[in-house]
Amino acid sequence: MPFRVCRSLDELPAPLPHLVLGIGNFDGMHRGHQRIFRHVVREARARNGTAAALTFDPHPSRVLAPASAPPLLITLAQKLSLLEAAGIELVLVLPFTRELAQLSPLEFVREIVHRRLAAEVVLVGSNFRFGHGRAGTVQVLGKLSRKFGFAQKIVLPVKVGGQTVSSSLIRRLVADGRIDRAARLLGRPFAVTGAVQPGARRGAPLGFPTLNLLPEQECLPARGVYITETLLEGEAYPSATNVGVRPTFGGQRLVVESHLLDFSRTVAEGRLEVRFHHRLRKEKKFRSPQALRAQIARDVERTRRYFAQRASARTRQVRRQECLRH
Repeated sequence: MPFRVCRSLDELPAPLPHLVLGIGNFDGMHRGHQRIFRHVVREARARNGTAAALTFDPHPSRVLAPASAPPLLITLAQKLSLLEAAGIELVLVLPFTRELAQLSPLEFVREIVHRRLAAEVVLVGSNFRFGHGRAGTVQVLGKLSRKFGFAQKIVLPVKVGGQTVSSSLIRRLVADGRIDRAARLLGRPFAVTGAVQPGARRGAPLGFPTLNLLPEQECLPARGVYITETLLEGEAYPSATNVGVRPTFGGQRLVVESHLLDFSRTVAEGRLEVRFHHRLRKEKKFRSPQALRAQIARDVERTRRYFAQRASARTRQVRRQECLRH
């Protein structure tokens, strides 16, 4: 079936043959979540069924404990796009309300998983919790699966460098500016999306015009300058991006501004996606605009070398693969 998103139980198509379901919040869609959905897709194909995901919006913590709710790594739009790329065919985005939060584990499974979705297989991570007061564990889900006649499969976490991949760990890495490490846990570069917004036009007089982005993400990289790729109108441009307040000019409002290499167009509107590859330095206040310009020139040169080295590495890899084939 073509990819479909349902925002309520009433929007679900019928019938849903041999539904295989992954359940969770999936903030970040990191390598642990990707493992879950590889299993979902494999199970669904083996049964000639439907690969599905059940997630929630807003994040349950926004309703249950807003003061301590974590900043989210990705937007709902990013999550849906990544689920589609993973091979999921149907996503049910349940509005998370206090009424939903009051459902016991038994009620949640009986009413939603069994009666409305008729899931044949349910896959969750080993730390999955559900139902009122988070009383539902994987052990509780296992008992309910036997009661209602569906299979339960627990997907073990992914470890990278001895650390268990988790959304909370990735949030800390991003907030610390450890973008390279976060990318290894995500399985892709951390990305910030948003609309182009007018800037203060500080970059152009310095010789480095920028495109400014109004970020949609709640979790942003630490203040500093990064090697990035900026996606505009479907094309990716090597770029150097500053996340900060422009202290040299007395700024106070946080901005995400990217200088696209070898790009001279004027862009007044549209959407951007900035993919973060490596942190060059912390943001700092310079003694003059001229000193800032000199530093930006060094940042841009390091960015050029980074992408040149990456292109060279890719060429060597292609040549090795060609030699192996012959």
